[in-house]
Amino acid sequence: MSANHNGTEEFRVEGEKMVAKIKELLHEGNIRKLIIKDKDGRTLIEIPLTIGVVSAILLPVWAAIGAIAALVAEATIVVEKTEN
Repeated sequence: MSANHNGTEEFRVEGEKMVAKIKELLHEGNIRKLIIKDKDGRTLIEIPLTIGVVSAILLPVWAAIGAIAALVAEATIVVEKTEN
């Protein structure tokens, strides 16, 4: 029997590097939720993710993520992970 442990990680990135960092994080897997915050800590977008449908869910929001990246100079990506 294995227990699930939830953890969060935060990454500060420049706006133009945001999409690349998100792709890198998704490639690592085990992500339950992705939150993008501005430099003042305000949540700009929160994306719940389900294992197995990550790419299907993210396709419609890539445009929103790209727009946010273009508008902010610096952002924080908060990743909530599930570890088995």
